[in-house]
Amino acid sequence: MTGVMQLLGDELVLTGGRTEGQAARRTVRERAAKLIDDPSLLDDVELMGAEAIANAVLHGTGPIRVRIAADGKRLRVAVRDGGPARHPDDEQGTDRIDHGRGLGVIDVLAAEWGLEQSPTGTHLWFDVDLPGPPG
Repeated sequence: MTGVMQLLGDELVLTGGRTEGQAARRTVRERAAKLIDDPSLLDDVELMGAEAIANAVLHGTGPIRVRIAADGKRLRVAVRDGGPARHPDDEQGTDRIDHGRGLGVIDVLAAEWGLEQSPTGTHLWFDVDLPGPPG
């Protein structure tokens, strides 16, 4: 199983409502808890998931898609949206760049992360190392 990411449950599709974001954050934690029993690491995963989802809600367009997957060594949370939200005075789409703490939190807590942007979509993902077997 190592190397191939297996989806943990169905992809979540959000329209950006406040209660949806809270529900998605809980779902990220619940699915991660299937593989992680360290409450501190679960808190980190939940926080990073919340920041990634909030970034998509605040700056993205279209439905937000959240996937949680694992390969036996790492857990990955991936958040996609329909692309940069542009303000009329922002022809370059620079408002999409995260000006809050979200990417900083992910940068500190994730084992690895990435942000890919195109005119048709934004994909933000992060990985955390799964705890090894005891002993």
